[in-house]
Amino acid sequence: MPEIPFDLAVMTSLAIRYGTNILGAILLAIVGIWLAGAAERAAHRLLLATRHMDVTVAGFLSSLVRYAVLAVALVAILQVVGIQATSLIAVLGAASLAIGLALQGTLSNMAAGVMLLLFRPLRVGDHIEVAGKNGEVRDLTLFFTEIATADNVQVLIPNGSVWGNAMTNFSKYPNRFVETKVTARNGDADATIRDVQAFLTENPHALNNPPPEVKKVGYGDPIELSVKVWTKAADTTVLRYELGRFVTERAKAHEQPAQAAE
Repeated sequence: MPEIPFDLAVMTSLAIRYGTNILGAILLAIVGIWLAGAAERAAHRLLLATRHMDVTVAGFLSSLVRYAVLAVALVAILQVVGIQATSLIAVLGAASLAIGLALQGTLSNMAAGVMLLLFRPLRVGDHIEVAGKNGEVRDLTLFFTEIATADNVQVLIPNGSVWGNAMTNFSKYPNRFVETKVTARNGDADATIRDVQAFLTENPHALNNPPPEVKKVGYGDPIELSVKVWTKAADTTVLRYELGRFVTERAKAHEQPAQAAE
């Protein structure tokens, strides 16, 4: 076999050239990632400093700034390692169908994120229930909606699931209507109505306009009473608890088998 000539000078030159390119690409990647994070934080601060800017919109737009900086950094890295941008565009154009099929889930989540931003069915801080999950909205990114459950567990829901499913927003309206049932014996029904009515009238978590309504809806022994009251959206759980406790304590005090039931 003929011997392959080994030119140390040529190998050294190639190693220096490509090694320098690789080191430059690594350095650009580090700087690009740092700049993307810095640009995202700066954009977020500037957007929040603008009057009437919503936290959700600010977080979404600042994440777009981050991805834009990363895209510029990627193009610069490709140039350093010797891949021309025009060649890259041609390759991506030829493979666009395959990429679209492979990333259709990701792209649908991104499109859903844009729709959530435009139509604004939720905001940071809202209490929602969607895709079988219940909690407070903490963040809306390009691909995920982050919520925190009642026990402060992070849940990341793809935006496609948020946009494509029925969503309950408990924080959309300032006031909510609370309806529950109370039972009392025949001889104590009228007194129970008066006491519950007085309790709701004096309770700071119950709204008096329109006034609370307590009336008989089921006749027998015990008699079933319907309690309807308006309250602030944030006070719904507290009012339900206080009403149940009041009815239970009243029943014990009067030695009557009354109870609050959903």
